[in-house]
Amino acid sequence: MPAEPSQTVPRRPRADARRNYDRILQVAKEAFSLQGANVSLDDIAKHAGVGAGTLYRHFPTRDVLLEAVYRTEVEKLAAAEGEFLRTMPPVEALRAWMLLFVDYIAAKQIIAPALNTIVGGPSKIFEATGDLIKGAIQSLVQRAIESGEIRPDLDPLDLLRALVGVSNVASTPDWPQSAKRLVEILILGSRLTPDSPLSRTLIRSGTKRGRSELNPLDRE
Repeated sequence: MPAEPSQTVPRRPRADARRNYDRILQVAKEAFSLQGANVSLDDIAKHAGVGAGTLYRHFPTRDVLLEAVYRTEVEKLAAAEGEFLRTMPPVEALRAWMLLFVDYIAAKQIIAPALNTIVGGPSKIFEATGDLIKGAIQSLVQRAIESGEIRPDLDPLDLLRALVGVSNVASTPDWPQSAKRLVEILILGSRLTPDSPLSRTLIRSGTKRGRSELNPLDRE
């Protein structure tokens, strides 16, 4: 009886291949930030401790490498949302993510000139990754609202606009410190305290339609 052909199981990337990939991205990010888009890819490979062939196997063109560097930064930011929600109270998770968002803006500003060299410009990349960022902040704000600590009329995108605005008008290199102070102001201004006008309004409305349904602060 002929033996049945064995099924081919897709091979998972080897650990050293993954390390090489991550190391190339880290070195490339630093190189693009310091030297611009035209930095030598061979130099990136050298500083990453891999051969040029390894770099080109992962990233066949400069554009592919540039896009991968940027997408990796966005993916780290998006992944942090789930991690923070699992390990922190809702408002603390929102604060921690916003502080990380400031670091992301700073990295994006540095690498943006390099991204402009990509054929067709970076607009499509920004559009695609923007959905990840919006989804993360919306989820974090929703959880904070559900906790009863954040005002329910808070627009998540207003938080992003405020932080991006600081970076756009900044005239000194220490703007991230100002932006991180703004995070604390935004969190404080978004809190729903029992004696705030909005909280009292919600309590009055809740008296008519079920207080516990609208105002978690009033549950006893």
